[in-house]
Amino acid sequence: MTPDYVKRYARHLVLKEIGGAGQQAMLAAKVAIVGAGGLGGPAGLYLAAAGIGQITIIDDDVVEASNLQRQVQFVTTDIGMEKATVMADTLDDLNPDVQTQGHVGRLTHRNAKELLAGHDVILDGVDDFATRFAINDAALSLGIPVVSGALGRFDGQVSAFRSDKISPCYRCFVPQIPPDAETCSEVGIVGALAGIIGSMMALQVIKLITGAGEPLIGKVWLFDGLKAEARTIALPQDPHCPACS
Repeated sequence: MTPDYVKRYARHLVLKEIGGAGQQAMLAAKVAIVGAGGLGGPAGLYLAAAGIGQITIIDDDVVEASNLQRQVQFVTTDIGMEKATVMADTLDDLNPDVQTQGHVGRLTHRNAKELLAGHDVILDGVDDFATRFAINDAALSLGIPVVSGALGRFDGQVSAFRSDKISPCYRCFVPQIPPDAETCSEVGIVGALAGIIGSMMALQVIKLITGAGEPLIGKVWLFDGLKAEARTIALPQDPHCPACS
C-alpha cells in the first residue's frame, strides 16, 4: 500500500467490514453498468470513487438537455455526445486507479452474454423492461449477480439478485412487461431521487464484492421520497418464473 493509496481509501481501510482485504477486492473487481442515465450515473461515480478496478459502461444514447436535471455525471457542454464515452472519461478523471470502457450500443438478448461475460457484478440502471429481461437472462446463464433499481416520480426501489437459479431473479419480481409501463418523460421525476437510488445501488455492489453486511438478495427496498420513508419486503422465488424456474 503506497501512501497515496492509503490516503485515497483511508475511510474504507478503517472500516472493519471492508478494510484492506475489501479494498483490494474492489480494485480487482469488474463491474458492468448497463444504462448511463439517472441510476447508472450516480452509481458509477460512487463505484469509481470507491476504487472498483474495472468498470464497463453500456449505453446507446446521447446526452440531452433534459438529462441534466438528474444525471449529474454530465455537464451542459456534453449535450449531443455519447453517454457511455463521456461517462467513461468522467470516471477516469475521478479515479486513475479505475480502468473504464464505454461501449456505445444497446444491450439486447443477442449480445447480452458477450457484453456481460467476465464481470463480477452487473448494475442494471436501464428504464425499459425488454433490456432488463435481457440482462436477467444473461446473468442467470453466466452466474453473475445483478443489482437493479427503478425510479418514478418521488419513489424508487432497489433489489439484488444472486443469479444462481436457487434464489429469486428479476423475473420472479416482474414476470412480464407491464401493459401500463410508463417512462420518466411521461410521469416526471424529481432529480435528487436518482442520486438516492443510484447511491443505494452502488452500496449494494460494494457489499456484494466485499462481503460486508447483507445485500438485498431476495428482498426489495422501497423508498417514498414524499414521506421520507423506506421499507424492505421479501421477494420469494417464483416456482413458475419464466426465467429461473
